[in-house]
Amino acid sequence: MGRRLYETLPAAKQLYDRASQILGYDLAKLCFEGPSEDLDSTVISQPAIFVTSLAALESLRADSPDVVLSCEATAGLSLGEYTALVFAGVIDFEDGVWLVQKRGEAMQEASDATPGGMVSILGLERSEVERLCEAARQGEILQIANLLCPGNIVVSGMLKACERAAELASQFGAIKAVPLAVAGAFHTPIMRPADERLAEALERITLRRPRIPVISNVDARPHDDPEEIRQLLIRQVVQPVLWEDSMRYLLAEGFDTFYEVGPGRVLRGLLRRIDRNATCQNVEV
Repeated sequence: MGRRLYETLPAAKQLYDRASQILGYDLAKLCFEGPSEDLDSTVISQPAIFVTSLAALESLRADSPDVVLSCEATAGLSLGEYTALVFAGVIDFEDGVWLVQKRGEAMQEASDATPGGMVSILGLERSEVERLCEAARQGEILQIANLLCPGNIVVSGMLKACERAAELASQFGAIKAVPLAVAGAFHTPIMRPADERLAEALERITLRRPRIPVISNVDARPHDDPEEIRQLLIRQVVQPVLWEDSMRYLLAEGFDTFYEVGPGRVLRGLLRRIDRNATCQNVEV
C-alpha cells in the first residue's frame, strides 16, 4: 500500500518519513511489507490509511494540479474525515498524524475492553435494518453505524448481537450479511471511552477555519467554526456515519465530479449507487 508513490514521488516519500518520526516506527515498511496482523490493528491501520491517502493526494497534485487547485469541497468516511480536514487546512499534517495515532489507540483500547464487531447488511432499507437490529439486539448494544448508500448499511455492536444480526438478516429480506474485518464496534456507545480520550487529544492541537467546505460525518453538513468541528470529531466516534446523506448534500449543491483519494475504490462504488450520473475518478496508490 503506497509503495509506488513512495518510490516515485518525493512529496509522498516525505510524508511517510515525517509520519514515521512522529509515530516512532517505520510506517512505510509496515505499509509495504506488513505483517498483515499489524496492519489490521486499529492503532497501525489508522495512521497507515491517513498517510497513504495524503500521499495519493500528492500524486493527484503532481499529475493534475488544476484539479487540486479547483477543488471546492471535500469529505471523508470516518477516518477519512481527518484526511479531508488536513487538505482543507483545518489540521496540520504533523498534528493529524499524532491525532490519528491517539484516535487509533483510544478506539483499540475501547474495543479490547468490550469486544464487538460490524456487519454490512446488503439489500435492505434503513427502516428494515433498524427492525433487524431490534430483533438481534436482545438487550445488547447493536445499531446502525454506517449509512453508506442505498442497500448498503453497516450495523455495529457487541459480538453476539452482530452474529445474531448476520444469522437473521436473510429472514428480513437481506441479500447478504457480511461481517467486517474490524477491531471493534465503531460508531456506537461502546466507543464511549475513546471519545473522551480523543477530546483530550483534540484540546492539545490547533484547528483553523477550513479554506473549503468539509462535510461532517455526523450531520452531513459543512461547518466553519473550529470549535464546532472539534466537537463533531468527538461525536463521530460514537455516532453513525451519514455517508449517503453527505454525498446527497454535495450532489444537491451542484457537485458532479468527484475524486476518490486513498486506498481502494469503495467510495467510487458507493457514489455510483447513490447517483449514476456523478463522475468519480480513483487515484491509484
